[in-house]
Amino acid sequence: MAKNILVTYYTQTGQLEEIVKNLTKPFWENQEEFKVTYYQIKPKKDFPFPWPSDVFYNTFPESYLQIPVELEMPSEEILNKDYDLIIFGYQVWFLTPSIPIISFLKSDFAPKLLSGKPLITVSGTRNMWMLSQEKLKVYFKELNIKLVGNIALVDRHDNYTSVITILNWLQTGNKVSPKPFPKAGVSDEEINSASKFGEIILPFAKSENYEGMQAVLVKNGAVEIRPFLIKVEKVGNRLFTVFSKVIHKNPNKRKFWVGVYKFYLMLAIWVISPIVLILFNLTTPIFWWKRKNQIKYYQGI
Repeated sequence: MAKNILVTYYTQTGQLEEIVKNLTKPFWENQEEFKVTYYQIKPKKDFPFPWPSDVFYNTFPESYLQIPVELEMPSEEILNKDYDLIIFGYQVWFLTPSIPIISFLKSDFAPKLLSGKPLITVSGTRNMWMLSQEKLKVYFKELNIKLVGNIALVDRHDNYTSVITILNWLQTGNKVSPKPFPKAGVSDEEINSASKFGEIILPFAKSENYEGMQAVLVKNGAVEIRPFLIKVEKVGNRLFTVFSKVIHKNPNKRKFWVGVYKFYLMLAIWVISPIVLILFNLTTPIFWWKRKNQIKYYQGI
């Protein structure tokens, strides 16, 4: 009997949909052994794309605090299947899995689809996904999900270039940035070659034994870790915790505090972050082993 694979994802730009569909091509080529079902997560009131600037920043507190929205129900056909493997596509908003992804994990129907199943996370992000993955693990534990693999595709350009190109993409809807900047997001080459990860997953899925799979995925470029960005994420999460709570608890002054948060974010990216990078590089010999262990940890599952 053919094994059932459920591919869940939310996308605004279509990038993540391209990634998961290319990744699952090898399973479509083995239809006698695998049946692939796609479930695109859809909020009842979806978020705009392109993002108006004021709406984008105003989404921060609920996103960071992981406050769910109401979703469209999956079809009865999707709900009534028993799945052998879940491929879980997600993206990051404000150092946190996006609101639609959190809403899905907090929904009444998520346990029926996911509980007790092996799951592979697949993300398409700018570059900072590591602590979002840790936040997902909390939900996976609550839902009795076994995380067996992780593929994290990112924009490979430097942190500052990718800030410019991603903001242009989000606010104009155009992935192609004005010259001399490169195209935003995960490169077309990596998106188109995502099927290589499907080829790696295929034999493990056939045997239903995923031991050792993550090491093979990492060896083939599934996860790149930049230790400096781990530091940035940790600092960012501490400050985002403060800002999100202040904004959420002061609805009458929300516009003011969102403006303060936006100012802080730009200051952190363009002024504080370069200083932190210099200090980080100067202390590399001191913390070499710690950073090596961090790479090993975040490349794993």
